[in-house]
Amino acid sequence: MACYCFDGSMTGLLSCVFRAFEFKELNARITANPQAQNGLFDEFIYVSSNDEHGQRVWQGLKQKVSSSSLRTFYYTFLSEQEAAFQILFDFAVYVFKNQRPVDKDYGHHAVIGMSQWAKQVGREKHRMEAFVRFKKAKDGLFLSLVKPDFNVLPIISRHFQERYQDQSWLIYDELRNYGIYYDLEQVHQVEMNAEAIDPQIQIGHSQSFSIELDDDEWLYDQLWKDYFNSVNIQTRNNMKLHIQYVPKRYWRYMNEKTL
Repeated sequence: MACYCFDGSMTGLLSCVFRAFEFKELNARITANPQAQNGLFDEFIYVSSNDEHGQRVWQGLKQKVSSSSLRTFYYTFLSEQEAAFQILFDFAVYVFKNQRPVDKDYGHHAVIGMSQWAKQVGREKHRMEAFVRFKKAKDGLFLSLVKPDFNVLPIISRHFQERYQDQSWLIYDELRNYGIYYDLEQVHQVEMNAEAIDPQIQIGHSQSFSIELDDDEWLYDQLWKDYFNSVNIQTRNNMKLHIQYVPKRYWRYMNEKTL
């Protein structure tokens, strides 16, 4: 069996689909890990990203599936998981092998699998939009360092651009070493080492910025904590339910959870 290795990009994944039909290798296994273990009889093939091939496959998908299925396809890709990449490859092959619409055929493992992965990514998107907190620096920039489970920055930028149109902000993904920056006009993707934002940032402590904060930042921080404590009813605390809706891995973003 052929084993395709690609660079982890969307273009690379779609190029694998193109090659599979070109060489009649529709049962190929795909991976973004060059160190992946091959089966005894697997043929390891590196597939280069080809913009023309990727665009042809994408346009073909647009003609054969709905816009919601394309979004589901993209969300699944943002999971960055090997199993999800294989699901996407199998889904694309299944779509092109059939003349009838199959994107609602939940009896097929790739269709249901793609739906499940997209749901997980969508849940992470929603939580990032709800739990991201900013701290204001002296230069007026609002900063937040995050560590989402999936690569959701591309799909949360619209939410923050619409919600915070009158202030410049930067949401930086510590795990993936890139961020989204809003300059009061449009959102840009920036790539840098987290230490390059400021040499005193403590990596791994998302809201414990060691940069020079605005003089009033600690007052706003304390004001929020006071408000949270005033509306919290201690006798009605249900920690099990609370953790269900606000998992502990998100507490690092929340002012009220810090001392």
